Amino acid sequence: MNKVTIKETQNPTILKFEFQDFITQNESFEFKNIDEAKTSPLAQQLFYLPFVKTVYISGNFIAIEKYSIVEWDDVKDAVAEQMEKFVNDGGTIITVDENKTKKQPVTVYGETTPNPSALKFVVSKMLTKNAIEFKNIDQTAASPLAKELFKFPYVKEIFIDENYISVTKYEINDWQEITLELRSFIKQYIENGGTVLDENYVAAVTAEETVKAKEFDNLDVTSQQIINILEEYVKPAVQADGGNIAFDSYNENDKTVKVILQGACSGCPSSTFTLKSGIENMLKSMLNDESIKVEAINA
Repeated sequence: MNKVTIKETQNPTILKFEFQDFITQNESFEFKNIDEAKTSPLAQQLFYLPFVKTVYISGNFIAIEKYSIVEWDDVKDAVAEQMEKFVNDGGTIITVDENKTKKQPVTVYGETTPNPSALKFVVSKMLTKNAIEFKNIDQTAASPLAKELFKFPYVKEIFIDENYISVTKYEINDWQEITLELRSFIKQYIENGGTVLDENYVAAVTAEETVKAKEFDNLDVTSQQIINILEEYVKPAVQADGGNIAFDSYNENDKTVKVILQGACSGCPSSTFTLKSGIENMLKSMLNDESIKVEAINA
């Protein structure tokens, strides 16, 4: 028995009708009229309602944009009932293309991080060898998956590395309200062959790493030592917590090491403590220099 929940959106002409389960296989659809809706028998039925202007189908919801001839308060319950009846009577929401790639089963589980605003979704397959961070949807050209995740209103930042996706949320939702939805979405997206990272991006990063290797050779000895310590001792620990650390610069005059924090480490309440007590002390000890200071340029 499918139950539909009515949710308001920031646009007063658009209402969301949420289902308990996902209704599309890692795809989004937008229909402007009954002819465009040939792949969706439910959308076609909705267009018989004279006030329906546009139908959007994505994830676990159907959103409808209405013409101004009616108010949502007068018709929303009837629309929800119509959707429930259609689905419970065995109606098809979206016609599945049988020629599409068969599913590749994966497991996805949520893992807490030291940052209460970030959760790490671990996937049972390798996603990338190159860590990448996205602060907003405009930065997601390299990752169709990140672009889709930013469509969830509570997603603030995304970090992808190796076999996990670290999601940082806004405070409007608690993790218990959204973890299942995110986990299910990521699982379905990957199982259905969705692109996590674009191959062109991977090629660009490989070229960039070649440049970085040349730059490394031009650095002073202390900077090279710091990079090696961060790579060997620090990075594995912060990656286990769903984050990353990158060397930015070392100032020989004031002995300041500047680093960039990414993923769950960025904005984490305990990151300052980790920098000062953990990384700074480690560098002081391993480089035998008590003057060294560590700062995060994005803390």
